[in-house]
Amino acid sequence: MATMEGKKVPQVTFHTRQGDKWVDVTTDDLFKGKTVVLFSLPGAFTPTCSSTHLPRYNELAKEFKKLGVDDIICMSVNDTFVMNAWKADQEAENITVIPDGNGDFTKGMGMLVEKDDLGFGQRSWRYSMLVKDGVVEKMFIEPTKPGDPFEVSDADTMIKYLDPNWKAAPSVSLFTKPGCPYCTKARVLLEERGYEFEEIVLGRDATMVSVRAITGKSTVPQVFIGGQYIGGSDDLEKYFS
Repeated sequence: MATMEGKKVPQVTFHTRQGDKWVDVTTDDLFKGKTVVLFSLPGAFTPTCSSTHLPRYNELAKEFKKLGVDDIICMSVNDTFVMNAWKADQEAENITVIPDGNGDFTKGMGMLVEKDDLGFGQRSWRYSMLVKDGVVEKMFIEPTKPGDPFEVSDADTMIKYLDPNWKAAPSVSLFTKPGCPYCTKARVLLEERGYEFEEIVLGRDATMVSVRAITGKSTVPQVFIGGQYIGGSDDLEKYFS
């Protein structure tokens, strides 16, 4: 796969569905006068794309923003309805999804490959790139190996290119339930200290069975930081002190 570093991105018009209207979005709309991180992948709803590639970029979106990135684009050779449904399913509100349904942009990048063996037809090879005012500054292209390698186009590799001294903050999970004052206390403690966290709401995302199975407790909140079990809101307060 040849790099496009130092070259302009292809001029393409993307047919997108926004609400109940068709809206054409051009390359200039996406890149002109902006600093953009784009990552492209074989397909929406596919395993690596859904479990790791998209979620991590969405998780680190605020960190990218601090480093001067105006937008994060996820592109795939899928139609706009599939891309919109995938974004909603992934709750990836920090990502702009762009359907390259005909593969025009991907072909222009030299990244269009045959996936006939999987019944996919033509799809994008997995890669990421940093684009400034429509010019590719840096590309991370997955190595040419059988299958679907995922080694260099991840969000952490890109953000470390932008800031070699960047260090990942610990991942945080918070089990809560609606109307719980102690859950509110834990939420506020995390927010005051600038922690990003995933909130798992009982009755919506999980049940008390999961809380008991993981923690041995039957109360909420329950907090985990960087793989370490912290406990409830009082335990979290002690942890921070």
